[in-house]
Amino acid sequence: MSRRVNITRLLDRGPFNDRVIHQLGWSMAFSAGALNAGGFLAVHRYTSHVSGVVSSMADHFALGELRLALSALLMLVSFVAGAMHSTWLIIWARRRRLRGGYGVSIMEEALLLLLFGLLGAGLSTHKGLLTPPTVLLLCFIMGMHNTIVTKLSRGLLRTTHMTGIATDIGIELAKLFYLDRVGPTRVQRVQANHAKLRLYLLILVSFFVGGVVGALGFKHLGFGFSLPLAGGLFLLGLRPVWYDVRLRLRLWQQQGWAARNHS
Repeated sequence: MSRRVNITRLLDRGPFNDRVIHQLGWSMAFSAGALNAGGFLAVHRYTSHVSGVVSSMADHFALGELRLALSALLMLVSFVAGAMHSTWLIIWARRRRLRGGYGVSIMEEALLLLLFGLLGAGLSTHKGLLTPPTVLLLCFIMGMHNTIVTKLSRGLLRTTHMTGIATDIGIELAKLFYLDRVGPTRVQRVQANHAKLRLYLLILVSFFVGGVVGALGFKHLGFGFSLPLAGGLFLLGLRPVWYDVRLRLRLWQQQGWAARNHS
């Protein structure tokens, strides 16, 4: 009976504690920086910069450049579609007491990254034909990428949008260097969250380092650099999926033992 209770608790809890989420956060930030740099070298656009996409869409619309405005709109829709798809996978998995939804989403993203490598390799000969689907695919991937850690951290962390991370760093630094003065009324002291500050700095640095590695990798290896990048993402996603597989195997064994004992 105790083994059954333990397995049930593991099914409900999952493998994601704060330490795992933080590790996944800076790891995904690194890969996002690398992919963002590779995307810029391929299509000369930063596909994770949704603020820039919306701003350019507004500018083009105001100037009457409807074709370019539509292009920006499709990029936005692709990013949102990627976020929706990743969220759907995670919700579907949660409803079935699975934690592999995060892993499946990451592993699917790795496969899409390989497709990006194939499309990118064909840009040199079919640039006019392959550029639009390559841009939309990158936006879709970035939407998935940002959603995974956002859902895991309940909206506290982002891995493709450094604007929010830089804002959080500024907030914690303000608390860190704020000098409390003794006054006539009792107020709560201003204290910085050092753990959060370290994590935000680590994510920002990881995104930057990933961008450098990605730029160098795609520059010297071409779109073949998508292969190790996709492999790294695949391994990140494999852990939660394997966690679910092991628990289900144990649960089926337990049910088999129970059935044999009743018989």
